[in-house]
Amino acid sequence: MTAVPPSKTQARKRRRRNRWIIGGIVAVVIAVGVWFQYFRKTEELVAVETAKVGRRDLTEIVLANGRIQPVTQVTINPEVAGEIIELPVKEGQQVKKGDLILHIKPDNYLAQKNSAEATHMSALANHEQAQAELDKAEADFKRNEELFKRKLIAENVFADFNTALALARLRLQNSNHLANQAQFALDQATADLTKTTIVAPMDGTVTRLKSQLGERVLGTSFNMGTEILTIARLDEMEARVDIGEIDIVLIKEDQPVRLEVDSFKNRKFKGTVSAIANASKSSSQTQGSTSSSGQQEAPKFEVKIRVLDKEAFRPGMSVSAEIETRSRQNVLVVPIQSVTTRLPKAGATPAKTDGKPAAPIKPIEVVFVRDGDKVKMVPVKTGISDSDYFEIVEGLSEGQEIVTGGYKAISKDLEDGKKVKFGGDAKKGK
Repeated sequence: MTAVPPSKTQARKRRRRNRWIIGGIVAVVIAVGVWFQYFRKTEELVAVETAKVGRRDLTEIVLANGRIQPVTQVTINPEVAGEIIELPVKEGQQVKKGDLILHIKPDNYLAQKNSAEATHMSALANHEQAQAELDKAEADFKRNEELFKRKLIAENVFADFNTALALARLRLQNSNHLANQAQFALDQATADLTKTTIVAPMDGTVTRLKSQLGERVLGTSFNMGTEILTIARLDEMEARVDIGEIDIVLIKEDQPVRLEVDSFKNRKFKGTVSAIANASKSSSQTQGSTSSSGQQEAPKFEVKIRVLDKEAFRPGMSVSAEIETRSRQNVLVVPIQSVTTRLPKAGATPAKTDGKPAAPIKPIEVVFVRDGDKVKMVPVKTGISDSDYFEIVEGLSEGQEIVTGGYKAISKDLEDGKKVKFGGDAKKGK
């Protein structure tokens, strides 16, 4: 028998039924996927680590970097100009107070001294001559005064002797001024000649030599003069570090310091704060000055730290300082990573007043405390800190269990009342 082909109507019904079946299967797959993802997310809890609030001693540290420098050092700049004809020292050489360290060619200054001396001698001779003339004028005046009283000479003749006496007195006074002026010039010329020879002002070491034999140098009458060499006492050293304006108010004299010098690996040296600058390094610059990058430079204050340990330090060595500023004994502490910031709860939002919007809400410091299988957000007030712990002034009690990790959970994921998973599966980190 020959098969009868299905009609067109039946074929359309079959295709429609197949589409419904396929659509239903797809819908079921999608529903199952959504259901799986939903319940998977609801059951995936944030894993955290915890620790209990305890007590310990805290010491707050301010970190700073700088350079090692001698406590006492002197830069030698000549007071007179000329050619260096003697330079009997070299860099690194030790010198004693009074040792010759520099001699400038004295020929010009010797000639000036001789000229000034001759001028002074001439001025003294003129002074003696004026004194002799005054003595003669006084004698003539007295003799003729007696004659005038007895009316043996005319009045105009006696007036001439009186005038001569007055002029003699003025010449003596003028010669005295000229003699003093010549003496001052001689003293100056003698001093300039003496300044051509420079001796060491103290015991020490030549740490820097910037001039050479035969070089012509300028004296301090020409601005700062030529810097020739530096003498320093290397048995007393200090660290000079820069500290920002936020931390400088915490620094006090005699605070203990731990120092690390790059040239001496794995060693720490003891020190103490000896001096604190009253003005920032940039205070002498024009107000509003900016750095080469176009940003305004942050104020820095120089702090000097006396190095108590003896070692072969050299000027300019790099140093790192840990200054102990404040200490607390037996205080409540939590790990630094436990403290984070969050916005206050909605109930704490300030309302508008007088039609004006309230000030922006600022984040507050909080710690997450274990509350059963959940965490509770607790605002805290912190005190000082060291590299690992914060002091807790308000908000927590000793023995409370707080969340200490991981970093992402504390800084972002945790919320007040959120259910979490406690244990060692949390992500660690600060």
